[in-house]
Amino acid sequence: MSVIDTPDKLPSVDRLVNHSSLSALLVEHGAPLLTRCAREVLAQARVSVLAGQRVESDELVESVDTEVARALRPSLRRVFNLTGTVLHTNLGRAPLPESAIAAIAAVARGASNLEFDLEAGKRGDRQDHVEDYLRRLTGAERALVVNNNAAAVLLTLNSLALRRQVPVSRGELIEIGGAFRMPDIMARAGSKLVEVGTTNRTRASDFEAAINPRTALLMKVHTSNYQIRGFTQQVGEQELAAVAHAHDLPLVTDLGSGSLVDLENLGLPHEPTASEALLAGADLVTFSGDKLLGGPQAGIIAGRGELVAKIARNPMARALRPDKLTLAALAAVLRLYEDPARLAARLPALRWLTREPAAIEAMAERLAPIVQARCSGLRVGIEATRGQVGSGALPVDSLDSFALKIDLPGIRRPGKRLQALARSLRELPLPVIGRIADDALWLDLRCLDDEAEFIDNLQYLEIA
Repeated sequence: MSVIDTPDKLPSVDRLVNHSSLSALLVEHGAPLLTRCAREVLAQARVSVLAGQRVESDELVESVDTEVARALRPSLRRVFNLTGTVLHTNLGRAPLPESAIAAIAAVARGASNLEFDLEAGKRGDRQDHVEDYLRRLTGAERALVVNNNAAAVLLTLNSLALRRQVPVSRGELIEIGGAFRMPDIMARAGSKLVEVGTTNRTRASDFEAAINPRTALLMKVHTSNYQIRGFTQQVGEQELAAVAHAHDLPLVTDLGSGSLVDLENLGLPHEPTASEALLAGADLVTFSGDKLLGGPQAGIIAGRGELVAKIARNPMARALRPDKLTLAALAAVLRLYEDPARLAARLPALRWLTREPAAIEAMAERLAPIVQARCSGLRVGIEATRGQVGSGALPVDSLDSFALKIDLPGIRRPGKRLQALARSLRELPLPVIGRIADDALWLDLRCLDDEAEFIDNLQYLEIA
């Protein structure tokens, strides 16, 4: 080991790459990666030396090893979601069941019959892999899958209302995550938004007054991510369908997060289902695959056969179509819905949403002393808390849960220490994401499935 205190004592890139301690990495990962990492390490060392710091030669080798590991680590990674928000948009929304993961792996390994009819021996339609499931589960005549629900709305409007008018209640002009607004989607689809009623009260007569020869369809948007309360009135599907059909117009309902089963049967608040909307008279429904449905990111259009066929003929449908991995996962998830008695046990999103608070509290009692042992100088307690569904679903309903509450007793302004702790948890091999509130870091355990993996992960926790 030697001390490097001037830039001229730094080794060359080639010499560092070919150091004997790095030979295994060189064989496994190749010279280009090690060379790039060695250059990065030497550049940082040069800055340190010029600043008057001393660098050990062995440290350079260790730094290259660390830099290689960092470079090989994927950017998109699995994390522990302990935020209390089950379907967290920033954390990937719904987790997939094992059957869907297996289905993805099976078709990803090689060729598949994505667009090949094995029985007829000729070209097939990729939608065939999921359409029958969707027809049975929703009661629709036909169904079409695209890459997300915004795309489903965009494609539907572009296909059925291009350069024509679409009346929508002012109280339903929603904005979803990322400042993505329904009026913007409609404009990009080439349709003309016609606002009817007021923010809190809209009547059927408002839609009647808005209909003219340029009207293409009536649209109802489920306000899945907010609710207006108090002096309110909205037009339901059945009443609005009657208005639309009296003028020979279709009714399109955007359900947003979407659900295929009555959540009240699982002890959760009611959320409109696709089948309910269609039975009430909607001609088409659009909804997401990766929220309450519990599947991969997808947008689903279901309803009258001739309308879905027209949408499918739109050239944009090809640009918005799902890939084989999405279809494989979605088919596997939809298959679970055909056995509703065991759905909550098999579908992770519903299992997390329906988890009993007592079971979460018992987990917290097991984990609290273990986490406390890794967090010396901090206080780890168990607190009742309220979580949420997330992703714009059931916005005013909360979920009773329990969390590990980590705080700093006796410190008046613990913000910086808590931020440092949160960063340390995010830097674990399997990052842990919690939330900071009320001068504490909260780890809500509703979405924690694997206690053993969580505990093993904590051995790498280093608190600054």
